[in-house]
Order: sequence, then C-alpha cells, then structure tokens
Amino acid sequence: MNRFHHTALALACAVAFSAAALAEPMSANEYKAAQGRIAADYQTDEAKCDALAGNTQDICVAQAKGQESVAMAELKARHEPGAMNRRDAMMAKADADYAVANEKCDAMAGNDKDVCVKEAEALQTQRNADAEAQYKTSAANETAGEKSAEAGMEAREEGIEARQEASADKREANLALAAEKCDVLAGDAKDRCVDLAKARYSE
Repeated sequence: MNRFHHTALALACAVAFSAAALAEPMSANEYKAAQGRIAADYQTDEAKCDALAGNTQDICVAQAKGQESVAMAELKARHEPGAMNRRDAMMAKADADYAVANEKCDAMAGNDKDVCVKEAEALQTQRNADAEAQYKTSAANETAGEKSAEAGMEAREEGIEARQEASADKREANLALAAEKCDVLAGDAKDRCVDLAKARYSE
C-alpha cells in the first residue's frame, strides 16, 4: 500500500493540529465565522474543477469535498472538545482520503483497479477502526475518572475490547485485499494464494 503511505502522514498532521486546536475552544461567533470561511473555500476549490474534465475533474471535486468535510469536522472538534468529535474528525480525514483514492482508481482497469480499490478500502477501514477504538477507550476512561476504582477496571476492559474489535476489522479488510491480489492467478496457484492469505489474517 505504498501509494497510500502519504495519507498516514497527513492523518498524523491532522491529529496533531486538532489536538493543539482543542486546547482553545472557540466562541459561537468565531465558530460561525469559521464555518463561513470553510464553505467559501469549498466553493472556490470546486469552481477550479470546472476547467477540468473526466477522471481528473472527479478527483478534483473529491479533494474539494474532502477538504471541506475534514475542515468542518476539525472545526467542530475545536468548538466542542470531546472524544466523540475527535473521533469524527479522524474518520472524516480517513473517509476523505478514501474518496480521493477511489477516484484515482477509476483511471485503472481490470485487477489493477480492483486491487487499488481494495487498498483504499483497507486503509480506510484500518484508520476508522483505530479512531473508533481510541474513542471508546477515551470515553470509558473519562467516565471512569468520575467514578470508582471498579469503574477504572471496567474502562480498561472496554479499551481492550475496543482494540480487539479494531484488530478484527483490520484483519477482515487485509484479507479482502490479499484475496483480490490472488485474482491474477488461476488454478492451484490461486488456491494456494488464497489459503496463505487466510492463514496470515486468521485470528
């Protein structure tokens, strides 16, 4: 999935930005003004896509929409700090990157296109699973912090369960990707490829 490594770096930057922003909650007026700026930026970005055509235009539009959705999610996380909004911002970034990657796959054909789509789906699944696990762990810890030591133990158990669920989602996505790569083969070679994939990503 080398072609998608840059998205992981982008996510790290987005999370770092969000964490810093969360320390300074916005007023209602600032929030509304920022929403207006984001909407205006989207209109400008989308208008630039009108000069393009075909798949290039589709990618451009997906990028514009993705930037808007990420900006809005990060803005909300800054305005209303909390585990849920931090999760939503991370997922918005993952979904936006997926939409762009998926459009880029349309320029391909055959198994190359299928593998490209599965790679994009796998990365999206992995990042959303991590975001959900982080949210559940954080939410459980926040609740436990207001209660007893017993609640703290329950929070740790919920965190473990959330990470296990995330791992299961990742394995399923990686298995789908590996199986798609096997489709270029045939007969016994394909069967062995699928069996190896199942063995690698089995629980």
